[in-house]
Formats: sequence, C-alpha cells, structure tokens
Amino acid sequence: MTSVLYDVPGPKARRVSLIGSVIGTVLILGLAAWIVMTLAQQGIFEGRRWEIFIRADVWRLLGNGIIATLSAAAIAAVIAFPLGLLLCLLRISLVDWIRIPTRVVLEFLRGMPVVLMMLFVLLVFGTNSFIAVVAGLVLYNAAIFAEIIRAGIQSLPKGQREAGLAIGLTSFQSRLLIELPQAIRRMMPSLVAQLVVLLKDTSLGYIVAYGELLRAVQVMADFLGNAFLFPVFFVAAGIYIAINICVSRLAVWIERRGSKKAAGGVAKAVPAEAPTAK
Repeated sequence: MTSVLYDVPGPKARRVSLIGSVIGTVLILGLAAWIVMTLAQQGIFEGRRWEIFIRADVWRLLGNGIIATLSAAAIAAVIAFPLGLLLCLLRISLVDWIRIPTRVVLEFLRGMPVVLMMLFVLLVFGTNSFIAVVAGLVLYNAAIFAEIIRAGIQSLPKGQREAGLAIGLTSFQSRLLIELPQAIRRMMPSLVAQLVVLLKDTSLGYIVAYGELLRAVQVMADFLGNAFLFPVFFVAAGIYIAINICVSRLAVWIERRGSKKAAGGVAKAVPAEAPTAK
C-alpha cells in the first residue's frame, strides 16, 4: 500500500536508512558501554554500595518522600484542572472586560517560574512548605491546562458550536456541553504530559524545605556519604520513572474507557434500520 503523504523509498533510500540505523545503534551501544566501564572503574557496582537498600530505615525515608510527592501532586492536580477549565472559559469569553484581564493573568502565571511562586506563598503569606508547594503548582499548571484546553476548543470545527446554537443552546451551554468534552478528549495526550510535568515539579519543593522524594534522597546521601550518592539517586530516578509511567497508563485507561462509553452512547442513540418488506 502506497502512502499519500510521501513517496515510497526506493532501494537506495532504504539502504542509506539501514546504514544510518546501524551506525546510530553502534554509537549508542558504544556510549552506553563507555558509561558502564567508567562507572565500574569508580567502583559504583560494588555490592557494599547497594547493601543500603536492604535496610528498613532507608526504605522508610524513601517511602515518606514518595508519599509527600504524591500527596502534593494529587492535591495540586485536583485543584488545578477545574481551575484551568474556569480560566479557559473566561479566556474565550465574548465579553472584553472578562477575556482581556484573564489573558493578562494567564500570561503572567505562565511566565512566572514555579519555584518563585512557591517562595512567594511561603514568605509573603507565612504558610508551611506543603501549602507553598501545592499553591505554586496549582497556579502554574492551571494556566497551562487552560491554554491546552483552549487550543483544543479552537481546533474543533466551527460547525460544532453553530449546531449547538442552532438547537437553542446559549453560548455558555455550547461551550460546556458540546465543545469542552470534545476538546478534553482531543487534548488528552497534552494534558497527560502536563500531569507528568506537574509530578516532576514537586521536586522544586526541595527549595522550600518540603520533604518530597528528592529532598529525602538528598538527606539520605548527606547522611550516608558521597560513596552512596549514585545508588541513591539511581533508585530515586527509577521511582520517578515508574510513577510517571503509572500516571500515563492510568490516563490512557481513562481515555479508552471514555471512548468506549461515548461509542456505546452513540450506538444506542442511532436506531437500528427497520427491515424492508420484500
């Protein structure tokens, strides 16, 4: 089957592509081998450096860091998403005195570093580190969620909105009942990617003395010494990756479940065709 987007590569192009792939693979394997050899020469793979992970207190400290990270990320996500929806609706309002100030606020929140928001909440309002971390994550990610959803709404065919207005819906009802569900479903990959960013940004809580995973790892490394620095950070990186993969898979499952429900609803709404008499 031929492609309508590009010409099918010929024998020469396939040969060049194969040679490039082989060279790239060799270079990557060579780089990986060099890194492993360098780490081995430094004694990173010695058993004594990894024996710390059989200690209960080490895993207790890591567990506390994981719980703190997930708690801040979960609460921030639960607050930031509906706030982002609200900001999106205000941003696309037809009323100038609502749309323009909202746009200014969104641009300000998107341009501010998250860590500065955390420090501002901590120092100005005198809150604890947990509230400072959650507030900083909520303010920044709500603005990003709003822009992602707005992009999804603008990517919809204009006929969607016109159909909603034609059946008697108000402009707000059309946005809420017709456009928003489609936009969220369409922008789900971007929303999931931003959730992963939100989760990783909890590590900025280290600056405001919040006991998340990175701070727990740093405290552990300082206590155990530099000899255990690589094993501790290696395990922490593996934990971050595992959590992010779980978040991504959960979002994919939710998206598929929503698609199946939507398809089932459409199938029920369309009546079966009556048999014709012969």
